[in-house]
Formats: sequence, C-alpha cells, structure tokens
Amino acid sequence: MHWRAVTEGKRGTAWPEFIAAVEALPKGQLWRHNQAGDLPGDGDKIDTLALVQLVDANARGRKRGFTFTHKPMNVTGNASSVAHANASGFTVNLSANNPAHADQLAALGVGPVVVVLPADQTRARKTPAGRPIAVCPAVLSDDVSCATCGLCALPNRKAIVGFPAHGTSKRKASVIAQGEC
Repeated sequence: MHWRAVTEGKRGTAWPEFIAAVEALPKGQLWRHNQAGDLPGDGDKIDTLALVQLVDANARGRKRGFTFTHKPMNVTGNASSVAHANASGFTVNLSANNPAHADQLAALGVGPVVVVLPADQTRARKTPAGRPIAVCPAVLSDDVSCATCGLCALPNRKAIVGFPAHGTSKRKASVIAQGEC
C-alpha cells in the first residue's frame, strides 16, 4: 500500500526537496535511503544523474548514507553507477534472493551484498562459495537498530549481511531464500 501511494504521488517528497533535506543532515549523520522502494530510475535502469545528485548531497558534510538495490547489475550503466556511489561514500548494498545469488553479486565487485535468509536462519553461515554471512544484528537483539549498528553503511565490508525472512510474506520469502537463482 505504501509503495502504491508513493507511486501515485500521495506520499513522498519531490526529488529536489529530498536532495536538499539530505544536504541539511548534520555532519557524519548515519541515515538510510528508502524504507521501501529502490534507487531512482525507470524500471531496471538506474537514473545515474539522480544517483550522482544523491551521492553528492551525502558527501557534503560526510554523511553516512546507505541503501539497498534489487536493480540488476547487468543493465548498462547500473554496475558502474553503484560502484561510483560506493567509492564516493554513499553505500549501495546489492540485494540477493539467496546465498547463491549473493555469491554472483559479490563476484561483481561493485558493492557490498545483503541476502534474504530463511525465516528460521538466525546463525552466521557461509555462501556456497564460502563467503561469510553475518545475520543482521538488529534481528538478533532488541537493543540494536540500523541507527545504532551501521553495518549496512560500510561499503568495504567482507561479510554479506543476512536478513531472515519476516513480515506477512515470510513464507514466500523463505522459499525464495532457499532456492537457486
């Protein structure tokens, strides 16, 4: 419902106002872009200009912004846009459907990776290629949140961050997390 309301223009902020709000954040502020949704763009294509504007706004005052993307990295320009964002201090996590998919995304070398895990998977594990998966600390402790953790904001981390499936669609997400790409 929230995504539909944003798409219909009933919620959200126009891009120029959003960029101004990011610029106004305090120096060093940890912040998350998008509670729901993805990077700006049309369909699978990232809007490189809009992402550069976001990266530049984040860089002013050395803020610690981060986000997640499901956009495919094989679409022309997407991988280089994400790599540029990560190299410039705005962390874009590549979102994988399962550990095998996480290996594929990590092999691209354009940014850190996160992965959906089965709902009952709350212990650290490894991908099929042996990459470490650290379960999101906020899942493991009520005393931890994105605001107090910051793990997903680290662009050069070695561990893939795993999020056990949750919410109203956790059964469906668990099936996807157990499957192959």
